[in-house]
Amino acid sequence: MKILIADDHDLLRDTLAIFLKGEGNIETVTASDFDGAMALVDAQGPFDLIMLDYKMPGMQGVTGLKTALAHNGGQKVALMSGIATKSVAEEALAEGAAGFVPKTLSAKSLINAVRFMAMGEQYAPIDFMTQEEEAAAPNPLAEKLSRRELQVLEGLSQGKSNKEIARDLDLQEPTIKLHVKTLYRKIGAANRTQAALMAKEQGLF
Repeated sequence: MKILIADDHDLLRDTLAIFLKGEGNIETVTASDFDGAMALVDAQGPFDLIMLDYKMPGMQGVTGLKTALAHNGGQKVALMSGIATKSVAEEALAEGAAGFVPKTLSAKSLINAVRFMAMGEQYAPIDFMTQEEEAAAPNPLAEKLSRRELQVLEGLSQGKSNKEIARDLDLQEPTIKLHVKTLYRKIGAANRTQAALMAKEQGLF
């Protein structure tokens, strides 16, 4: 069985790969972003299952899932997340995902889920899918920023330059520089790296 795992958190991705390899008959290949994952599908595919992190760079949530499902003639793709809600899981499954895997899943359940999905079955943990969805608590970091500043911060979190963020948002580069300076002051960040880390720690992106 050949599995592709794509996640931007090195420790989680590598631990998951090692764990699956330990099963003896599962080969794992890893990527740290969406574009890298799709390149591996082209270079080393086909895979029995592709597992994509919901929030990694380039993914764009369910949009990336749809792209991956159709890529190179069609793929079995599962969504992984530690923060996605039940509604996101339901949308992913409705779009044809092989499954939804919460990162809180136990090791034994994860192995069973991977085997289940690789065989062509759709997987989602019953307890997760039947729980009452709580109203999301306001994010203290997000509340300090305007919608545009949040978009700029997301770009910083993805390692993009001001020029790239300006292109993505269809704005001028000096405008982005101004937004960056303002959001630094609002959240108490000294530089791009610190701002990106603060956003990650707060679970924003």
